[in-house]
Amino acid sequence: MKNVLAMVLAGGKGSRLEPLTRDRAKPAVPFGGQYRIIDFTLSNCLNSGLRQILVLTQYKAASLDRHINLGWRFLNRELDEFIDILPPQQRIDEQWYQGTADAVYQNIYSIEKSRPEDVLILSGDHIYKMDYSELVREHKLSGADVTIACIPASIEEGRQFGVVQVDDRRRIVNFQEKPANPQPLPDDPNRCLASMGIYVFKAEFLFDELCRDATHSDSAHDFGKNIIPSIIDTHLVRAYPFHDKNTGDSLYWRDVGTIDAYYEANMDLVAVAPDLNLYDKSWPIRTYQPLMPPPKFVFSQADADDPRVGQAWDSIICSGSIISGGRVLRSILSTDVRVNSWAEVEDSILFDGVDVGRHAKIRRAIIDKGISVPEGMEIGYDLEADRARGFTITDSGIVAIGKLTGLGDLADTNRADAVA
Repeated sequence: MKNVLAMVLAGGKGSRLEPLTRDRAKPAVPFGGQYRIIDFTLSNCLNSGLRQILVLTQYKAASLDRHINLGWRFLNRELDEFIDILPPQQRIDEQWYQGTADAVYQNIYSIEKSRPEDVLILSGDHIYKMDYSELVREHKLSGADVTIACIPASIEEGRQFGVVQVDDRRRIVNFQEKPANPQPLPDDPNRCLASMGIYVFKAEFLFDELCRDATHSDSAHDFGKNIIPSIIDTHLVRAYPFHDKNTGDSLYWRDVGTIDAYYEANMDLVAVAPDLNLYDKSWPIRTYQPLMPPPKFVFSQADADDPRVGQAWDSIICSGSIISGGRVLRSILSTDVRVNSWAEVEDSILFDGVDVGRHAKIRRAIIDKGISVPEGMEIGYDLEADRARGFTITDSGIVAIGKLTGLGDLADTNRADAVA
């Protein structure tokens, strides 16, 4: 993987993930208890042998910068290995990034400094495991100017992505960005071939196309909307079929761009045999690990005088968390979470430092960092009451609570009855 530079686009607003993105960039949103979303892309890079990585940030980047500085600063600069954060520098333009292509174009000076032969462009907000070296190898052998990683998707999903059509040699002959009526696969009318937003460009060709696009004032300066459609008739643009690192199938790739999609992807992890294997030692997912004691379960045996039992089933419990006489079912608890006596947490995701008070009940909820749930409070049981409290309620009934929400004044004033 020498002479290959990876560029991770991590500057999107992630507005559909609010309130989780109210104070952080989408790639910095916690996932799976102890990870951040960007950890999956960065781990794929390292596991694939990539050691030259640029992370392009923009909106609400402080949390993301801090995470990368804490957990991803171990490469050796003397060996020309690095993971560098590139905030918008306005070296070429005085505007914020106008699109994905513009983000790369405004950092063209940093790309040229590395003198790569090929540039791998990635998104920092998807959950999957992929060996990029196989993609790059096929790109080089085929002589393609651009190679795009693709995955079969439902027709409904295809409306949210770029949809490609290929010939029998996998040359892309048509590309539509977020079409209203995606063209189905020849052998499957219910599915289409979707772009994963993963591109390998010949470096010199990339420079030429970015400079050409920058001169067009009517362009959105986006790879999917402008760059790719403009070159498929004149250059060799090929599709690469995504293969999951563990299963060998084009199976697990999640765009966690909405609260519902994010919730479902997290809940996938508590299955007995999850499609996304976090326990594969040959393909580790790296992250920043804070210094925390191991998780602890207190009051493990109930009796008539003290019926409390600290227990968890089908759940992920991270370091520093204490289940103190509470009950946890099909949930993910991040670091330093406390579930107090007689509290119940079901089908929920609790971020770092959440404290669940005695007799509180939480169901189908996502609760952000540092929130204290008062004694006796119920979340996820009466959605109208939750909506009146100002919580975000999704179409499927997931309750999402942002990290600056104060719950103390919102607790049930009659909770004395609940804890009696």
